[in-house]
Amino acid sequence: MGVDMNDVNQAKVAIVGGGLAGCECAWRLAEAGVSCVVFEMKPERYSPAHVEPGLAELVCSNSLRSDENTTAVGQLKREMRDAGSLVLEAADATCVPAGKALAVDRERFSQYITERIEGHALIEVRRAEVKDVDAPELAGYDAVVIAAGPLASDELAVSLARAVGDERLYFYDAIAPIIAADSVDLNKAFWGSRWRPEDDDYLNCPMTEEEYLAFYNELLAADKVKPHDFEKEIHFEGCLPVEAMAERGPQTLTFGPLKPVGLTDPRTGGRPFAVVQLRAENKERTRFNMVGFQTKLTYPEQKRVFRMIPGLENAEFERMGSIHRNTYVNAPHALSEDLRLKSRENVYLAGQITGVEGYVESAACGLWLGMHLAAKFTGAHVDLPPRETAMGALLGHLFEETDNFQPSNVQFGLMPPLNARAGKNKRKEMYASRAEKAWAEWRERTAQGGDAE
Repeated sequence: MGVDMNDVNQAKVAIVGGGLAGCECAWRLAEAGVSCVVFEMKPERYSPAHVEPGLAELVCSNSLRSDENTTAVGQLKREMRDAGSLVLEAADATCVPAGKALAVDRERFSQYITERIEGHALIEVRRAEVKDVDAPELAGYDAVVIAAGPLASDELAVSLARAVGDERLYFYDAIAPIIAADSVDLNKAFWGSRWRPEDDDYLNCPMTEEEYLAFYNELLAADKVKPHDFEKEIHFEGCLPVEAMAERGPQTLTFGPLKPVGLTDPRTGGRPFAVVQLRAENKERTRFNMVGFQTKLTYPEQKRVFRMIPGLENAEFERMGSIHRNTYVNAPHALSEDLRLKSRENVYLAGQITGVEGYVESAACGLWLGMHLAAKFTGAHVDLPPRETAMGALLGHLFEETDNFQPSNVQFGLMPPLNARAGKNKRKEMYASRAEKAWAEWRERTAQGGDAE
Protein backbone atom coordinates (compact mmCIF):
# COMPACT_ATOMS: atom_id res chain seq x y z
CA MET A 1 0.00 0.00 0.00
CA GLY A 2 1.58 3.30 -1.08
CA VAL A 3 0.96 6.76 0.31
CA ASP A 4 0.12 9.75 -1.88
CA MET A 5 2.01 12.62 -0.25
CA ASN A 6 -0.83 14.93 -1.31
CA ASP A 7 -3.04 13.03 1.12
CA VAL A 8 -0.79 13.52 4.15
CA ASN A 9 -2.84 14.44 7.20
CA GLN A 10 -1.88 17.35 9.46
CA ALA A 11 -2.13 15.22 12.62
CA LYS A 12 1.02 13.83 14.22
CA VAL A 13 1.34 10.93 16.65
CA ALA A 14 4.13 10.06 19.08
CA ILE A 15 4.75 6.37 19.75
CA VAL A 16 6.90 5.35 22.70
CA GLY A 17 8.48 1.97 21.99
CA GLY A 18 9.72 0.34 18.80
CA GLY A 19 8.55 -3.18 19.55
CA LEU A 20 5.89 -5.17 17.72
CA ALA A 21 2.93 -3.08 18.88
CA GLY A 22 4.67 0.26 18.33
CA CYS A 23 5.88 -0.63 14.84
CA GLU A 24 2.51 -2.06 13.83
CA CYS A 25 0.72 1.06 15.05
CA ALA A 26 3.18 3.39 13.31
CA TRP A 27 2.93 1.51 10.03
CA ARG A 28 -0.86 1.56 9.99
CA LEU A 29 -0.91 5.31 10.75
CA ALA A 30 1.71 6.15 8.13
CA GLU A 31 0.04 4.04 5.46
CA ALA A 32 -3.14 6.03 6.11
CA GLY A 33 -1.30 9.31 5.67
CA VAL A 34 -0.77 10.20 9.34
CA SER A 35 2.77 11.20 10.35
CA CYS A 36 4.30 9.71 13.48
CA VAL A 37 7.50 9.68 15.50
CA VAL A 38 8.67 6.43 17.09
CA PHE A 39 10.76 6.96 20.24
CA GLU A 40 13.06 3.96 20.76
CA MET A 41 15.56 3.99 23.61
CA LYS A 42 17.93 1.45 22.02
CA PRO A 43 20.90 1.67 21.60
CA GLU A 44 21.07 4.53 24.13
CA ARG A 45 19.72 2.12 26.74
CA TYR A 46 18.73 -1.55 26.73
CA SER A 47 16.23 -3.38 28.90
CA PRO A 48 17.56 -6.49 30.68
CA ALA A 49 16.07 -8.60 27.86
CA HIS A 50 17.18 -6.73 24.74
CA VAL A 51 20.58 -7.08 23.08
CA GLU A 52 20.17 -5.84 19.48
CA PRO A 53 19.59 -2.25 18.30
CA GLY A 54 16.94 -3.15 15.71
CA LEU A 55 13.21 -2.54 16.05
CA ALA A 56 10.74 -5.34 16.80
CA GLU A 57 13.38 -7.49 18.49
CA LEU A 58 12.05 -10.90 19.58
CA VAL A 59 13.54 -11.49 23.02
CA CYS A 60 12.26 -14.99 23.81
CA SER A 61 11.00 -17.55 21.30
CA ASN A 62 11.23 -17.03 17.56
CA SER A 63 7.81 -18.64 17.11
CA LEU A 64 4.58 -16.79 16.41
CA ARG A 65 2.75 -20.04 17.21
CA SER A 66 0.27 -21.96 15.07
CA ASP A 67 -0.56 -20.76 11.58
CA GLU A 68 -3.59 -23.02 11.24
CA ASN A 69 -6.89 -21.21 10.76
CA THR A 70 -8.65 -23.62 13.12
CA THR A 71 -6.67 -22.22 16.04
CA ALA A 72 -7.51 -18.89 17.65
CA VAL A 73 -4.05 -17.45 17.02
CA GLY A 74 -4.16 -18.72 13.43
CA GLN A 75 -7.48 -16.95 12.92
CA LEU A 76 -6.02 -13.79 14.47
CA LYS A 77 -3.17 -13.92 11.96
CA ARG A 78 -5.67 -14.32 9.12
CA GLU A 79 -7.47 -11.17 10.26
CA MET A 80 -4.21 -9.26 10.67
CA ARG A 81 -2.98 -10.21 7.21
CA ASP A 82 -6.27 -8.98 5.78
CA ALA A 83 -5.77 -5.65 7.59
CA GLY A 84 -2.25 -5.19 6.18
CA SER A 85 -0.14 -6.20 9.18
CA LEU A 86 3.54 -5.26 8.85
CA VAL A 87 4.53 -7.82 11.49
CA LEU A 88 2.99 -10.69 9.54
CA GLU A 89 4.38 -9.34 6.27
CA ALA A 90 7.82 -9.52 7.89
CA ALA A 91 7.15 -12.93 9.41
CA ASP A 92 6.05 -14.39 6.09
CA ALA A 93 9.14 -12.93 4.41
CA THR A 94 11.60 -14.28 7.01
CA CYS A 95 9.94 -17.54 8.08
CA VAL A 96 11.88 -20.71 8.84
CA PRO A 97 10.56 -24.31 8.78
CA ALA A 98 8.51 -25.02 11.91
CA GLY A 99 5.80 -27.49 10.96
CA LYS A 100 2.36 -26.00 11.49
CA ALA A 101 3.77 -23.02 13.37
CA LEU A 102 4.97 -19.69 11.97
CA ALA A 103 8.56 -19.19 13.14
CA VAL A 104 11.03 -16.61 11.90
CA ASP A 105 14.72 -15.88 11.57
CA ARG A 106 14.68 -13.36 14.38
CA GLU A 107 17.58 -11.23 13.09
CA ARG A 108 16.16 -10.99 9.55
CA PHE A 109 12.69 -10.36 11.00
CA SER A 110 13.92 -7.39 13.03
CA GLN A 111 15.98 -6.11 10.12
CA TYR A 112 12.98 -6.31 7.76
CA ILE A 113 10.75 -4.27 10.07
CA THR A 114 13.50 -1.78 10.92
CA GLU A 115 14.11 -1.09 7.23
CA ARG A 116 10.40 -0.70 6.48
CA ILE A 117 9.78 1.64 9.40
CA GLU A 118 12.90 3.76 8.94
CA GLY A 119 12.32 3.92 5.19
CA HIS A 120 8.75 5.23 5.38
CA ALA A 121 8.39 8.89 4.45
CA LEU A 122 5.87 9.54 7.23
CA ILE A 123 7.71 7.80 10.07
CA GLU A 124 10.60 9.32 12.00
CA VAL A 125 12.55 7.10 14.40
CA ARG A 126 14.19 8.96 17.28
CA ARG A 127 16.71 6.96 19.26
CA ALA A 128 15.92 8.48 22.64
CA GLU A 129 14.42 7.28 25.91
CA VAL A 130 11.11 8.67 27.14
CA LYS A 131 10.85 8.38 30.92
CA ASP A 132 7.52 10.03 31.62
CA VAL A 133 4.00 9.89 30.19
CA ASP A 134 4.01 13.69 30.48
CA ALA A 135 7.57 14.19 29.20
CA PRO A 136 8.20 17.55 27.45
CA GLU A 137 9.23 15.77 24.25
CA LEU A 138 5.69 14.37 23.96
CA ALA A 139 4.04 17.79 24.11
CA GLY A 140 2.28 19.07 21.03
CA TYR A 141 1.31 15.71 19.52
CA ASP A 142 -2.30 14.98 18.63
CA ALA A 143 -1.97 11.56 20.30
CA VAL A 144 0.66 9.72 22.33
CA VAL A 145 0.83 5.92 22.21
CA ILE A 146 2.71 4.12 24.99
CA ALA A 147 3.85 0.79 23.56
CA ALA A 148 6.77 0.14 25.86
CA GLY A 149 6.15 -3.58 26.34
CA PRO A 150 6.14 -5.73 29.48
CA LEU A 151 9.67 -4.65 30.43
CA ALA A 152 9.05 -0.92 30.43
CA SER A 153 11.76 1.03 32.23
CA ASP A 154 11.30 1.65 35.93
CA GLU A 155 11.00 5.40 35.34
CA LEU A 156 8.29 5.07 32.71
CA ALA A 157 6.48 2.47 34.81
CA VAL A 158 6.45 4.80 37.82
CA SER A 159 5.09 7.59 35.63
CA LEU A 160 2.40 5.29 34.26
CA ALA A 161 1.50 4.20 37.78
CA ARG A 162 0.92 7.84 38.70
CA ALA A 163 -1.27 8.27 35.63
CA VAL A 164 -3.50 5.24 36.23
CA GLY A 165 -3.23 4.87 40.00
CA ASP A 166 -0.73 2.59 41.73
CA GLU A 167 -3.33 -0.10 42.37
CA ARG A 168 -3.99 -0.39 38.62
CA LEU A 169 -0.46 -1.23 37.47
CA TYR A 170 0.98 -4.69 38.02
CA PHE A 171 4.59 -5.79 37.86
CA TYR A 172 4.31 -9.50 38.49
CA ASP A 173 2.04 -11.86 36.66
CA ALA A 174 0.73 -15.07 38.25
CA ILE A 175 -1.54 -16.98 35.90
CA ALA A 176 -3.39 -20.23 36.57
CA PRO A 177 -4.48 -22.57 33.76
CA ILE A 178 -7.90 -22.23 32.17
CA ILE A 179 -9.83 -25.37 31.19
CA ALA A 180 -12.72 -25.82 28.77
CA ALA A 181 -15.82 -26.64 30.80
CA ASP A 182 -17.02 -29.42 28.52
CA SER A 183 -13.75 -31.30 28.98
CA VAL A 184 -14.34 -31.77 32.74
CA ASP A 185 -15.78 -35.14 33.80
CA LEU A 186 -18.93 -34.23 35.73
CA ASN A 187 -19.27 -37.82 36.89
CA LYS A 188 -16.34 -37.08 39.22
CA ALA A 189 -16.44 -33.29 39.73
CA PHE A 190 -19.29 -31.69 41.67
CA TRP A 191 -20.69 -28.20 42.22
CA GLY A 192 -20.45 -26.46 45.55
CA SER A 193 -18.88 -23.72 47.66
CA ARG A 194 -16.74 -24.22 50.77
CA TRP A 195 -18.65 -21.85 52.96
CA ARG A 196 -22.09 -21.94 51.30
CA PRO A 197 -22.95 -25.56 50.45
CA GLU A 198 -26.15 -24.53 48.69
CA ASP A 199 -24.20 -22.43 46.14
CA ASP A 200 -22.71 -23.74 42.92
CA ASP A 201 -19.98 -21.13 42.49
CA TYR A 202 -17.21 -23.70 42.08
CA LEU A 203 -16.69 -26.97 40.28
CA ASN A 204 -14.83 -29.26 42.68
CA CYS A 205 -12.51 -32.13 41.82
CA PRO A 206 -12.22 -34.39 44.91
CA MET A 207 -9.14 -36.50 45.65
CA THR A 208 -8.58 -39.47 47.93
CA GLU A 209 -5.40 -39.57 50.00
CA GLU A 210 -3.88 -42.04 47.56
CA GLU A 211 -4.76 -39.89 44.55
CA TYR A 212 -3.46 -36.77 46.25
CA LEU A 213 -0.09 -38.29 47.22
CA ALA A 214 0.43 -39.61 43.68
CA PHE A 215 -0.34 -36.15 42.32
CA TYR A 216 1.84 -34.47 44.94
CA ASN A 217 4.88 -36.60 44.14
CA GLU A 218 4.58 -35.97 40.41
CA LEU A 219 4.12 -32.26 41.03
CA LEU A 220 7.43 -32.13 42.91
CA ALA A 221 9.25 -34.17 40.27
CA ALA A 222 7.88 -32.31 37.22
CA ASP A 223 10.11 -30.19 34.97
CA LYS A 224 9.99 -26.46 35.60
CA VAL A 225 10.60 -23.54 33.27
CA LYS A 226 14.01 -22.01 33.91
CA PRO A 227 13.91 -18.23 34.33
CA HIS A 228 15.37 -16.12 31.54
CA ASP A 229 18.66 -14.35 32.26
CA PHE A 230 16.74 -11.08 32.55
CA GLU A 231 14.21 -12.43 35.07
CA LYS A 232 14.77 -12.62 38.80
CA GLU A 233 13.14 -15.60 40.46
CA ILE A 234 11.00 -13.61 42.89
CA HIS A 235 7.96 -15.24 44.44
CA PHE A 236 5.43 -13.38 46.55
CA GLU A 237 3.40 -15.13 49.22
CA GLY A 238 0.21 -14.05 47.48
CA CYS A 239 1.14 -15.74 44.20
CA LEU A 240 3.40 -18.66 45.00
CA PRO A 241 3.67 -21.34 42.32
CA VAL A 242 1.65 -24.39 43.31
CA GLU A 243 4.82 -26.50 43.17
CA ALA A 244 6.63 -24.04 45.47
CA MET A 245 3.84 -24.44 48.03
CA ALA A 246 4.12 -28.22 47.67
CA GLU A 247 7.84 -28.06 48.43
CA ARG A 248 7.01 -26.82 51.93
CA GLY A 249 5.56 -30.21 52.84
CA PRO A 250 2.92 -32.74 51.76
CA GLN A 251 0.15 -31.10 53.82
CA THR A 252 0.74 -27.51 52.69
CA LEU A 253 -1.62 -27.74 49.73
CA THR A 254 -4.33 -29.49 51.74
CA PHE A 255 -4.29 -26.53 54.13
CA GLY A 256 -4.10 -24.09 51.23
CA PRO A 257 -5.78 -24.08 47.79
CA LEU A 258 -6.67 -27.80 48.01
CA LYS A 259 -8.24 -27.72 51.47
CA PRO A 260 -11.43 -29.84 51.58
CA VAL A 261 -13.09 -27.91 54.41
CA GLY A 262 -16.82 -27.33 53.95
CA LEU A 263 -17.17 -29.66 50.96
CA THR A 264 -18.97 -32.99 50.74
CA ASP A 265 -18.48 -35.36 47.83
CA PRO A 266 -22.02 -36.42 46.77
CA ARG A 267 -20.64 -39.73 45.51
CA THR A 268 -19.36 -40.78 48.94
CA GLY A 269 -21.30 -38.54 51.31
CA GLY A 270 -18.01 -37.69 53.03
CA ARG A 271 -15.32 -35.06 52.97
CA PRO A 272 -12.56 -35.66 50.37
CA PHE A 273 -8.91 -35.72 51.42
CA ALA A 274 -8.18 -32.81 49.07
CA VAL A 275 -10.17 -30.75 46.55
CA VAL A 276 -9.07 -28.84 43.46
CA GLN A 277 -11.51 -26.02 42.79
CA LEU A 278 -12.39 -24.63 39.37
CA ARG A 279 -13.85 -21.12 39.14
CA ALA A 280 -15.92 -19.91 36.19
CA GLU A 281 -14.08 -17.44 33.92
CA ASN A 282 -17.19 -16.18 32.12
CA LYS A 283 -20.92 -15.84 32.70
CA GLU A 284 -21.66 -18.70 30.33
CA ARG A 285 -19.42 -21.02 32.37
CA THR A 286 -17.67 -22.37 29.31
CA ARG A 287 -14.20 -21.77 30.78
CA PHE A 288 -12.84 -22.53 34.26
CA ASN A 289 -9.78 -21.29 36.12
CA MET A 290 -7.81 -23.73 38.30
CA VAL A 291 -7.85 -21.83 41.58
CA GLY A 292 -4.40 -21.43 43.14
CA PHE A 293 -2.60 -23.23 40.31
CA GLN A 294 -0.25 -20.53 39.10
CA THR A 295 2.84 -22.49 38.13
CA LYS A 296 6.28 -22.58 36.54
CA LEU A 297 5.87 -26.14 35.27
CA THR A 298 6.55 -26.56 31.56
CA TYR A 299 3.45 -26.76 29.39
CA PRO A 300 3.79 -30.52 28.68
CA GLU A 301 4.26 -31.20 32.40
CA GLN A 302 1.23 -29.09 33.31
CA LYS A 303 -0.91 -31.23 31.04
CA ARG A 304 0.58 -34.48 32.31
CA VAL A 305 0.45 -33.72 36.04
CA PHE A 306 -2.81 -31.75 36.18
CA ARG A 307 -4.61 -34.47 34.25
CA MET A 308 -3.91 -36.74 37.21
CA ILE A 309 -6.60 -34.79 39.09
CA PRO A 310 -9.91 -36.74 39.14
CA GLY A 311 -12.30 -35.18 36.65
CA LEU A 312 -9.51 -33.58 34.61
CA GLU A 313 -8.18 -36.70 32.89
CA ASN A 314 -9.25 -35.32 29.50
CA ALA A 315 -8.92 -31.63 30.34
CA GLU A 316 -8.60 -29.29 27.38
CA PHE A 317 -6.34 -26.39 28.37
CA GLU A 318 -7.31 -23.08 26.80
CA ARG A 319 -4.53 -21.26 28.64
CA MET A 320 -1.53 -22.68 30.45
CA GLY A 321 -0.31 -21.41 33.81
CA SER A 322 2.72 -19.19 34.27
CA ILE A 323 4.52 -16.77 36.55
CA HIS A 324 6.75 -14.08 35.08
CA ARG A 325 7.67 -10.42 35.28
CA ASN A 326 5.14 -8.39 33.31
CA THR A 327 4.13 -4.75 33.53
CA TYR A 328 0.49 -4.21 32.58
CA VAL A 329 -2.47 -2.08 33.60
CA ASN A 330 -5.80 -3.15 35.01
CA ALA A 331 -7.35 -2.44 31.63
CA PRO A 332 -11.08 -2.52 32.56
CA HIS A 333 -10.45 0.27 35.08
CA ALA A 334 -7.59 2.17 33.41
CA LEU A 335 -8.56 2.21 29.72
CA SER A 336 -11.45 3.40 27.60
CA GLU A 337 -12.60 1.11 24.79
CA ASP A 338 -10.34 2.92 22.32
CA LEU A 339 -7.30 2.03 24.53
CA ARG A 340 -7.05 5.61 25.80
CA LEU A 341 -6.06 6.25 29.39
CA LYS A 342 -9.13 7.40 31.27
CA SER A 343 -6.91 9.84 33.14
CA ARG A 344 -5.36 11.42 30.02
CA GLU A 345 -7.18 12.95 27.06
CA ASN A 346 -4.73 11.96 24.32
CA VAL A 347 -2.58 9.13 25.76
CA TYR A 348 -3.19 5.58 24.51
CA LEU A 349 -1.66 2.21 25.34
CA ALA A 350 -0.82 -0.59 22.92
CA GLY A 351 0.70 -4.06 23.22
CA GLN A 352 1.38 -6.20 26.26
CA ILE A 353 1.17 -3.28 28.65
CA THR A 354 -2.61 -3.29 28.02
CA GLY A 355 -3.02 -6.88 29.21
CA VAL A 356 -2.77 -8.86 26.00
CA GLU A 357 -0.23 -11.68 26.09
CA GLY A 358 2.08 -12.81 23.30
CA TYR A 359 3.87 -11.57 20.19
CA VAL A 360 0.93 -11.85 17.80
CA GLU A 361 -1.55 -10.43 20.30
CA SER A 362 0.68 -7.41 21.01
CA ALA A 363 1.03 -6.69 17.31
CA ALA A 364 -2.74 -7.08 16.82
CA CYS A 365 -3.38 -4.56 19.57
CA GLY A 366 -1.04 -2.04 17.94
CA LEU A 367 -2.58 -2.71 14.53
CA TRP A 368 -6.11 -2.02 15.73
CA LEU A 369 -5.09 1.15 17.56
CA GLY A 370 -3.35 2.35 14.40
CA MET A 371 -6.52 1.67 12.41
CA HIS A 372 -8.63 3.49 15.00
CA LEU A 373 -6.40 6.57 15.23
CA ALA A 374 -5.93 6.74 11.47
CA ALA A 375 -9.69 6.79 11.04
CA LYS A 376 -10.09 9.36 13.81
CA PHE A 377 -7.63 11.79 12.23
CA THR A 378 -9.08 11.38 8.75
CA GLY A 379 -12.63 12.10 9.85
CA ALA A 380 -13.85 8.51 9.94
CA HIS A 381 -14.47 5.98 12.70
CA VAL A 382 -13.39 2.41 13.42
CA ASP A 383 -15.05 0.53 16.27
CA LEU A 384 -13.76 -2.59 17.95
CA PRO A 385 -14.28 -5.68 15.81
CA PRO A 386 -17.15 -7.91 17.03
CA ARG A 387 -16.41 -10.40 19.81
CA GLU A 388 -16.99 -13.25 17.36
CA THR A 389 -13.70 -12.32 15.63
CA ALA A 390 -10.32 -13.23 17.06
CA MET A 391 -9.20 -9.60 17.29
CA GLY A 392 -12.50 -8.51 18.79
CA ALA A 393 -12.39 -11.30 21.37
CA LEU A 394 -8.83 -10.42 22.35
CA LEU A 395 -9.51 -6.70 22.70
CA GLY A 396 -12.89 -7.29 24.31
CA HIS A 397 -11.13 -9.18 27.11
CA LEU A 398 -9.46 -5.89 28.10
CA PHE A 399 -12.79 -4.28 28.93
CA GLU A 400 -14.51 -7.15 30.72
CA GLU A 401 -15.09 -6.22 34.35
CA THR A 402 -13.58 -8.75 36.73
CA ASP A 403 -12.29 -8.89 40.28
CA ASN A 404 -8.98 -10.32 39.12
CA PHE A 405 -7.98 -9.00 35.70
CA GLN A 406 -5.12 -10.97 34.14
CA PRO A 407 -3.41 -10.88 30.74
CA SER A 408 -4.59 -13.35 28.14
CA ASN A 409 -3.56 -14.84 24.83
CA VAL A 410 -6.18 -15.00 22.12
CA GLN A 411 -8.36 -18.08 22.50
CA PHE A 412 -11.71 -19.27 21.28
CA GLY A 413 -12.92 -19.25 24.89
CA LEU A 414 -12.88 -15.43 24.81
CA MET A 415 -15.53 -15.49 22.08
CA PRO A 416 -19.28 -15.79 22.68
CA PRO A 417 -20.37 -19.45 23.05
CA LEU A 418 -21.39 -21.34 19.93
CA ASN A 419 -24.58 -22.61 21.56
CA ALA A 420 -24.04 -25.89 19.79
CA ARG A 421 -22.45 -29.12 20.96
CA ALA A 422 -19.70 -30.59 18.84
CA GLY A 423 -16.42 -32.47 19.16
CA LYS A 424 -13.20 -30.60 19.90
CA ASN A 425 -11.98 -30.35 16.31
CA LYS A 426 -15.39 -29.54 14.88
CA ARG A 427 -15.92 -26.89 17.55
CA LYS A 428 -12.68 -25.17 16.54
CA GLU A 429 -13.75 -25.21 12.92
CA MET A 430 -17.07 -23.65 13.87
CA TYR A 431 -15.40 -20.89 15.91
CA ALA A 432 -12.99 -20.14 13.06
CA SER A 433 -15.72 -20.16 10.40
CA ARG A 434 -17.91 -17.82 12.45
CA ALA A 435 -14.93 -15.54 13.12
CA GLU A 436 -14.00 -15.35 9.45
CA LYS A 437 -17.55 -14.37 8.48
CA ALA A 438 -17.83 -11.79 11.27
CA TRP A 439 -14.45 -10.30 10.33
CA ALA A 440 -15.39 -9.99 6.65
CA GLU A 441 -18.65 -8.25 7.57
CA TRP A 442 -16.85 -5.86 9.93
CA ARG A 443 -14.22 -5.02 7.31
CA GLU A 444 -16.94 -4.29 4.79
CA ARG A 445 -18.71 -1.99 7.26
CA THR A 446 -15.53 -0.10 8.09
CA ALA A 447 -14.74 0.22 4.38
CA GLN A 448 -11.00 -0.37 4.79
CA GLY A 449 -10.76 2.02 7.73
CA GLY A 450 -13.58 4.35 6.71
CA ASP A 451 -16.95 5.01 8.27
CA ALA A 452 -18.53 2.31 10.40
CA GLU A 453 -22.23 1.83 10.63
